[in-house]
Amino acid sequence: MEFKDYYDTLGIERNATQDEIKRAYRKQARKYHPDVSKEADAEEHFKLVGEAYEVLKDPEKRTAYDQLGADWQAGQDFRPPPDWDQGFEYQGAGFSESEFSDFFESLFGRRGPRAGPTRGQREYHARGMDSHAKVLIDLEDAYRGGNRTLTLKHSELGADGRPVLRERTLNVRIPKGVHQGQHIRLAKQGGAGIGEGGAGDLYLEIEFGRHPLYHVEGRDVYLDLPVTPWEAALGATVKVPTPSGAVDLKIPANSSSGRKLRLKGRGIPAREPGDFYAVLKLALPPAETEAARQAYRDFERSADFNPRSRLGV
Repeated sequence: MEFKDYYDTLGIERNATQDEIKRAYRKQARKYHPDVSKEADAEEHFKLVGEAYEVLKDPEKRTAYDQLGADWQAGQDFRPPPDWDQGFEYQGAGFSESEFSDFFESLFGRRGPRAGPTRGQREYHARGMDSHAKVLIDLEDAYRGGNRTLTLKHSELGADGRPVLRERTLNVRIPKGVHQGQHIRLAKQGGAGIGEGGAGDLYLEIEFGRHPLYHVEGRDVYLDLPVTPWEAALGATVKVPTPSGAVDLKIPANSSSGRKLRLKGRGIPAREPGDFYAVLKLALPPAETEAARQAYRDFERSADFNPRSRLGV
């Protein structure tokens, strides 16, 4: 996927004001409009100009885009850094245009149409826009629940017409059993309303931070469990950490590396909880001493075993 330099697309500097962005968009849109332009790639460029303006006209999307840094060049192979937009708050439900590029979707995704205003009988009232933000929590929070203090970033236009990054801190209750991708609604924590219109809501999309031991698939939790050759061959009972506490796990004799041992119901809690899987990974003792090397030689002589016998070579 190629990186797209939206500033270069509109022919402006990265410190351009919102008025300069609007003027540049109108100029480029007129130049490449398919009904006017004779350029061979006018339609494609016209769409890119619209995509660039969709990002840079919005102070929130622009500030988030700027977080990627100015070192990227148009056409470079690009993958969004992990959790690049964590904690960044977007006003409104977003957009649903299907013509935007894969690059655009990799950063901002697709959302439904924006919430519209409502009009009262005598004066104008409008409910505030809903806000959306992705937040990282620990996997253990899904097992226990509890209150967490989260800092969200959003941007607004400064006096000079350029976006300014602001922060706000919220005390959020994380429900037990929350899963990755779930949305938590905070009523009236979104954008302010107009007139007597109420504030919008804030929707927090849950993501689990990287864990040094576990990874998650749905509600199931996985652990790569190192075992010795003799534990795998002879069987053993070993202590295994889980997010809800250590447990004793029986390893059957003649187990192989990659075997999954399931602890039913020890995944993420729910009415139908997930499972916990210990994936066996064979750990070989190093042959760093003469005694260890001799032990390996003795084992080689006593075991009639060729792991490559099925390869036909």
